[in-house]
Amino acid sequence: MRGDQLARQWRILRHIEASHNGLSVRDIMDLENTSRRTVYRDLEALQAAGFPLFTEKIEGQTKWAFIDDYKFRVPQPFTTTELMSLYLYGDFIKVFKDTWYYDALESLFKKVRATLPRETLAYLDNIQSAFSVGIRPFKEYGKYREILNQLSKVLPKRERVEMIYQSLRSPKESLRKVDPYALRFLDGTIYLIGFCHLRGEVRTFVVDRIKMLKVTGAVFDLPKDFSLEEYTSRSFKVMQDELHTVKVRISPEWSRWVGEKIWHESQRMEKLPDGGLEMTFDVAGLDEIKQWILSLGPEAQVLEPTELQEMIVQSLEQTLQAYQHAYNQKRAME
Repeated sequence: MRGDQLARQWRILRHIEASHNGLSVRDIMDLENTSRRTVYRDLEALQAAGFPLFTEKIEGQTKWAFIDDYKFRVPQPFTTTELMSLYLYGDFIKVFKDTWYYDALESLFKKVRATLPRETLAYLDNIQSAFSVGIRPFKEYGKYREILNQLSKVLPKRERVEMIYQSLRSPKESLRKVDPYALRFLDGTIYLIGFCHLRGEVRTFVVDRIKMLKVTGAVFDLPKDFSLEEYTSRSFKVMQDELHTVKVRISPEWSRWVGEKIWHESQRMEKLPDGGLEMTFDVAGLDEIKQWILSLGPEAQVLEPTELQEMIVQSLEQTLQAYQHAYNQKRAME
């Protein structure tokens, strides 16, 4: 109940902030579909939390609004609730601890704390106790602080870099000359997207596999036809490869859980007579969606393409062999 109450009070603040002439209790009751008593209780709680709300008569109605001259000044162009939202976003930056990004954002959050009154901060702490953000798994990017710092400087300047890189599939390191286009954070990992002169195409690099980075000072032009959104739209996660249409059958037992989420922007779903789901994706490459399907175990079955079916079978056979080998070794030692 506490979380519902805080969420409703937050929405009431947003409603009042968005109104031009304030809102009556009846207006808020209609917007929130709640009782008069609840609205009054919420407004009293918000005033006690330090929000500069007041009432005035407008055309015979009592309206609630923010005081024009706030008792705490909100830096322009932020509104009060925007500033509060920014403060609550603090959980998201923990993944960047010990990096330049974290230092800059932490400094910003300290300024937010200095701007908001003590009562409002106590109110926000109540919200944070009812709402938390968990980002797992993630990597400790503090050890890559200098590389991230260099990339953050060269990206807006469009400066070429040279780097020693070790890909996931190769034990050998290679020297790459790269035009960095953008950084992308996904599933706890930071990726660099840029034109690789060694491969002659746009590639995606895992930042923590960059062993050394050097700024060359050479400037490049970002291709006018390059779109980061378009480049990443076909990837199931980050992989870029041949485009495939993938069809997967989800069991009736798991259809609701799987069907409630957007796994890829291309996904299409069809309900089956037995309660299961048939999901269709258009994705670049098969390795990443293969890992997703394997994570669902027997609740997911690949219908097509055949190539992906064979990849799944091979992975399952290798897993079974590994477990069987470990099991046999254990039995032999008993």
